[in-house]
Amino acid sequence: MATIFSPSAIFSSSSATPPKFTLNLPPSKPQLTFQAQTTTTTTTKSSSPVVTVTAAAAAAAVILSTTPPSFADASTSYYVYYGTAASAANYGGYGGNSDKKASAEYIYDVPDGWKERLVSKVEKGTNGTDSEFYNPKKKSEKEYLTFLSGFRALAPMDVVLNNLALSDVDLQDLIASAENVRSEERKDDKGQVYYVYEIDGASAHSLISVTCAKNKLYAHFVNAPTPEWNRDQETLKHIHESFKTVGSY
Repeated sequence: MATIFSPSAIFSSSSATPPKFTLNLPPSKPQLTFQAQTTTTTTTKSSSPVVTVTAAAAAAAVILSTTPPSFADASTSYYVYYGTAASAANYGGYGGNSDKKASAEYIYDVPDGWKERLVSKVEKGTNGTDSEFYNPKKKSEKEYLTFLSGFRALAPMDVVLNNLALSDVDLQDLIASAENVRSEERKDDKGQVYYVYEIDGASAHSLISVTCAKNKLYAHFVNAPTPEWNRDQETLKHIHESFKTVGSY
């Protein structure tokens, strides 16, 4: 067949007669073969984009329907932090009971993977910060607790929030730029009263829970920039609601 299709063989053969070539290579044969190939190619091309688009659409649907990884996933796990609200003099267990669980005055949940920021004695003594944890992926997404001694009962809700802001510049700025500030009073199953605040700022969100026990005022903060709040709010609400005082009042 290679000799039949070879141009040199066709033009160099002076003795070849047309009938031989007509019988060996009928005009209808290449037409049928060419037409069949064309039909097959056309079908393949027309079906190939359909398959490709369908596959791409399916892949896009999977991607769009998949929730980005975050601490707000249902698989998020937590552990309980036991806070002692010890004075600066007893910081780290010195001069007191070093067993934090046995001497805990409050508890709250911490998402697995969050890191603890060690609070210095100076910080504990000046603004009352007792504990703090943060998301290592975004350090400004965090929870922390402050306490002040000498409080037997809660003042009015607006007074408490303003007093908290006096020692927290970031809280002052958040309140000043807030689009909405919500507050309410809640009681736990033991009758313990909690003031709950939610501050929706221009660039950040804050959840605050305040209560009095053991002649102390405890304030638990959960803060996050707006993008992290939108992504992780279920987790942030969980750790906010997990805070409570423990032990005898």
